[in-house]
Amino acid sequence: MQLSLLVLLLGIPSARSQDANAFPHPGESSQPPPRACPPRCSCPLDDTVDCEGLDLELFPDNITKAAQHLSLQNNQLLEIPYNELSRLSNLKTLNLHNNLISSEGLPDEAFESLSALQYIYLANNKLTVAPQFLPRSLRIADLAANQLTEIYPLTFGEKPGLRSVYLHNNQLSNAGLPFEAFNGSEAVTTLILSSNQLSYLPPSLPPSLARLHLQNNRITWVPRGALSRQQKLRELYLQNNNLSDTGIDPSTFSKLKSLEYLDLSNNQLEEVPAGLPPGIVILHLGRNRIRHLPAERLSQVRGLQYLLLQNNELAAGGVHRDAFLRLRALHTLHLYNNRLERVPAGLPRRVRSLMLLHNRIGAIGPDDFATTYALTELNLSYNRLYSARLHRLAFRKLRQLQTLDLAGNHLTLLPAGLPASLQVLKLQKNQLNTLGPESLVGMNGLKELHLAHNRLRIGSIAPGTWQEILGLKLLDLSSNELSFVPPDLPEGLEYLYLQNNRISSVGSEAFLTTPYLRTLILRSNRLLMTSIAPGAFLDLAHLEVVDTTGNLEPVIVKLPKPRRQPRTSPKDP
Repeated sequence: MQLSLLVLLLGIPSARSQDANAFPHPGESSQPPPRACPPRCSCPLDDTVDCEGLDLELFPDNITKAAQHLSLQNNQLLEIPYNELSRLSNLKTLNLHNNLISSEGLPDEAFESLSALQYIYLANNKLTVAPQFLPRSLRIADLAANQLTEIYPLTFGEKPGLRSVYLHNNQLSNAGLPFEAFNGSEAVTTLILSSNQLSYLPPSLPPSLARLHLQNNRITWVPRGALSRQQKLRELYLQNNNLSDTGIDPSTFSKLKSLEYLDLSNNQLEEVPAGLPPGIVILHLGRNRIRHLPAERLSQVRGLQYLLLQNNELAAGGVHRDAFLRLRALHTLHLYNNRLERVPAGLPRRVRSLMLLHNRIGAIGPDDFATTYALTELNLSYNRLYSARLHRLAFRKLRQLQTLDLAGNHLTLLPAGLPASLQVLKLQKNQLNTLGPESLVGMNGLKELHLAHNRLRIGSIAPGTWQEILGLKLLDLSSNELSFVPPDLPEGLEYLYLQNNRISSVGSEAFLTTPYLRTLILRSNRLLMTSIAPGAFLDLAHLEVVDTTGNLEPVIVKLPKPRRQPRTSPKDP
């Protein structure tokens, strides 16, 4: 073989070619040659090659060896050729997300030469086993949404700079996750193992973890000491598993001094776990089988702000009156979908949001909320409340209450003694048949009043009712028994819902008191085109939406033209 041909094949620059590059011949350009870039790809920088979303079936050739960032996501690649990948020794980022790459199509030895690789994205492919070896330089590895059944010791082990590992939505069992999987990788802060087939919490996890996701597995127990080294852990997700009381002992969480978020929802717990660390801010225990809240079980969790206990089996007698006594930071308490037949005693004094909906509460006494002065949101919807068993002083101490939800009960009257601070009042799906001003006196701050699905008629709304709530912006009177638009509506009203009533006419003065109305819903009434007075909407300059569908005949309403602001002549400087 001639020397010149050998030089050409091996890419070795000859002395002549070096001299020629250093001193261009007369007439030759001194500008560098244009960068090589694979067909259809883009190369915005010298070190970046972007071949994303081109439906490529083959790994592109002509990728420069200088490439540090290569994106091939959203293509149809089946394999990555060893010889193509191994020569890209300067790669720092390799994005192969959302292709069709199998484990057979991803040669392990190809990664041996990628000593600078820091970020690898292989999510949404067809891998069944992880690469046996990934470079020591790795910082982020994303292998989510594959079909992985096995991880090897050097897949993620012996990588001192590794920070985040994403393995969710695979088929990993404990047998496929070796004990030494993270040996030598002591800096991992995020590990996502959700939606796999783990049956117990993996031992020997990195001590540096701050976020650990194990939800949607089959975990039945936590081995003793499995979390003893994770003193930096802030978030632990264990929801949607098969954990029972026997699978957790008092030492399971006790060493997690930095833990702030613990999610144990949708398991099979019958009691609140013992030994919870004091710094937890959010504790999610919904969808379990908890029947009792003892006096001392939560007392040490003094930083708790959110306690979620919905969808359990708690009755009022199962909640000890001192269960919340020391939770002075607790401001959100969810107790909905339990078996409470009355408001539990000893509610947290500083609670601001209290969710008691979907229980069996049949009465509210004068002192049930006497100590919850800070409440701003109270939800009692879908219980068994009757007007006669709702004490007139029930809400007297709630001077900061802004939202009260009493929907889905059996109330026939508007509750008495409502706080003047109220901004949203929900009473839909009751049996209200009378509405008078006496229950709304002083409620000038009320912005929304929801009265849908009741038994209100025009004659059952006493004169002057609406004048007590002049600041009202939204009024929902849908699905009642109204025969025409109620008169003297609040002046500030912007949204009026009257669908599914018996309205057969709209007079010229129907909206005389509501000049700021923006949305009017008259759907599914008994209107005819001729039953709407020509001037009914004339003065509604802000009206944007009128819905009259589903009436006896098509009703077309022309929106009034917005009024033009008067022109002002520019002032002289």
